Amino acid sequence: MPHIALPEGQPGIRGAMAFRPETAKPLNDLVEVLLRGPNSMTPGERELIATYVSSLNDCYYCQTIHGAVAAAHLNGDEDLVKRVKADFQHAAISDKLKALLVIAGKVQRGGRNVTAEDVEHARSLGATDVEIHDTVLIAAAFCMYNRYVDGLGTTQPRDEALYRERGKLVARDGYVAVSKTYIPAATAR
Repeated sequence: MPHIALPEGQPGIRGAMAFRPETAKPLNDLVEVLLRGPNSMTPGERELIATYVSSLNDCYYCQTIHGAVAAAHLNGDEDLVKRVKADFQHAAISDKLKALLVIAGKVQRGGRNVTAEDVEHARSLGATDVEIHDTVLIAAAFCMYNRYVDGLGTTQPRDEALYRERGKLVARDGYVAVSKTYIPAATAR
């Protein structure tokens, strides 16, 4: 049961955003840029970073919904998403993405855990400064999003089919467009 009276029928962050749409807009805009905006990393790779950080934070809603969005971007490969969460070093992803996930995991524990060696290793595998920047910001932002969702005690259904369908919708239409389904039109973009 949520700690405050959130709108019913809106699980996870959706309920929190519907409760306070004026804060939802910048949060949705940020996630839209980070996970869907122009970037040399694919949306699927960026969603994997969000999913991995959310799994480290043990945020069921975020790791499940972003895992579903990642899978939708990755031709439905839910097994890859599970492998990344469990042991990304042995998952079928690029060495560059593995190096970026190391950085993301260190940001999740605390930003000062990231070392110059971590960054140099990612660069040696082809990571650009923008990719490194965005990895750090995705990891930091998802620590915030995860704490937002869990700190309010939002409802987090366990039916993975709900997340799978929502993930396909977000992958197709984006966060800002989909947010119109739970944020009143007067405040949604």
